[in-house]
Amino acid sequence: MTSAVNPPRSGPRAITRTLRSVTDLLDAGLVPPTQAPELEQVARQYATAIPPAFASLIETPDDPIGRQVIPHPSECHTEAAEDPDPIGDDALSPVPGIVHRYADRALLKPLLVCPLYCRFCFRREHVGPGGGVLDDAALARALDWLRTHTDIHEVVMTGGDPLMLSPRRMRAIMTALEGMAHIHTIRIHSRVPVADPERLDAEMAEALDTTRSMWLVVHVNHARELTPQARAAIRRVQARAIPVLGQSVLLRGVNDTPEAMEDLLRAQVAARIRPYYLHQLDPAPGTARFHVPIREGQRLLAGLRGRVTGIAWPTYVLDIPGGHGKVPIAPDYLHTGPDGHLRVRAPDGTIHRLARERG
Repeated sequence: MTSAVNPPRSGPRAITRTLRSVTDLLDAGLVPPTQAPELEQVARQYATAIPPAFASLIETPDDPIGRQVIPHPSECHTEAAEDPDPIGDDALSPVPGIVHRYADRALLKPLLVCPLYCRFCFRREHVGPGGGVLDDAALARALDWLRTHTDIHEVVMTGGDPLMLSPRRMRAIMTALEGMAHIHTIRIHSRVPVADPERLDAEMAEALDTTRSMWLVVHVNHARELTPQARAAIRRVQARAIPVLGQSVLLRGVNDTPEAMEDLLRAQVAARIRPYYLHQLDPAPGTARFHVPIREGQRLLAGLRGRVTGIAWPTYVLDIPGGHGKVPIAPDYLHTGPDGHLRVRAPDGTIHRLARERG
């Protein structure tokens, strides 16, 4: 089992700047020259960005780190089940920058820029250098929408990646949200702590300080992403009594083995991150090579039951296509036998009959 505390390993060549083009990838030795024409076609559809901190973890282009972020020719092929807006963000956006799917919470997307562009991202049709930041007027309209919808108690900042904002702009948003008495909880979902940890510096950590219940949710898919630098960035937030949760996507070739998933869950707990969600892959265009069937995902988690602490146990969820919300799809340990008694399957696979319940 890979240790969660090993130092990051070096990539094929030393990388000192963010890789953004096919030429950059060729120069770094991460793609073969024969793929260049096909990858230029991919680049016309989807952005590429791999910061040095993340690139340095790539050992081979198709290892669990490289596979997530290096473009692949198959991205230009769209399967029948794939959708440019797989979870219905567009249809549920009352004003730019807001998505309202659940009664008591809303997404605030202040920008559509990320530190790195994951090849499986469900917003890949929207994010990229051209996505930009909400201008002052658009941000004001989004905040006004939140201000006037007093049934909203939680704001989830996503994007893009909110930690790509400047500390000044982040602080301004925090101040605005603090001025809304009905907003009790703020969540920030980010890849920055593992992708570009230096960006989450003391100034940004200070900007996140708020009188509201603040939570940071870090997107991490493989144990090797939690480098000493990433853990140091996360600790800057934790030192301000901001709890940190983890979310991951179940990905073929990245974390779809019992060993890789166990390492990932243990690495999060070792970094004082509570695993929160394990997402079933959303069917965005060109992402079929990452797909793991739901039943396989259920068997994978079931195989870890009893092997890892409950602290490390995420909720396995499916975001129902079309914007109908997330539902848990965890393994089912209960069924009713022919005698009407409930039967439960233990972690070792044995079946046990429960006494008939009263009522």
